[in-house]
Amino acid sequence: MDVAVNVTVGVDRVGVIELDRPERRNALNVETCGRIVAAAEELRAAAVRAVVVTGTGTSFCSGADFGEVYGEGFRDALHAALGAVHSLPVPVVAAVNGPAIGAGTQLAIACDLRVAAEGAVFALPTARLGLAVNPWTIRRLAQVAGGATARALLLACDTVGAELALNRGLVDRLGTLEDARALAAELAGLAPLTLAYNKLVLDRVELGEEDPVLADAFEGCWRSADLEEGRTARSEKRVPAYEGR
Repeated sequence: MDVAVNVTVGVDRVGVIELDRPERRNALNVETCGRIVAAAEELRAAAVRAVVVTGTGTSFCSGADFGEVYGEGFRDALHAALGAVHSLPVPVVAAVNGPAIGAGTQLAIACDLRVAAEGAVFALPTARLGLAVNPWTIRRLAQVAGGATARALLLACDTVGAELALNRGLVDRLGTLEDARALAAELAGLAPLTLAYNKLVLDRVELGEEDPVLADAFEGCWRSADLEEGRTARSEKRVPAYEGR
């Protein structure tokens, strides 16, 4: 099977969602996103007290599978997966075991806390590709890591390593999957109603109002000629010539 998301529940009531597409560096496609949603629902039903999200192999998540990112349904599937992880009523810890690129960074910031391994890097190079992330991602990134870091990732298309991410607040701790599991086990022993309330309030603070101008600008990127130029340039292995239309 090309697509896999593993789900386990430990005796410590910590659930684990593990992306298992090492041959694709755990890239996301529609089916993978659907399985993330199903995994989150399974763990919610299992009444776990904390969740760890990670990837197999040397990558956390290399981003969107470019075989599907331009296709129908991928954006909705991705947003559903991010929402399913983010809306879990228990603490969610991302064990970022390697590169978290594009949708991988989105998945990491959908979690409440991030533990990054030495080889972890974060990037949202949408401007290099003519793509766009939804307004929630940009607001969430700014809330988690600050406006300066959000601008560095989104405008300068910087790649941020684990140490710098820790200094900027994008990462909470440096460590391995075992460290992330230990943190999750510690959180699982805290008062669950208090944690759920704290998450609820924090999410309301960052939610903001829906802005039709932002929605139009987001959709405009996905309808643009520049999007097609980015797609073509990537397939032809050349530098894209964007025209702003």
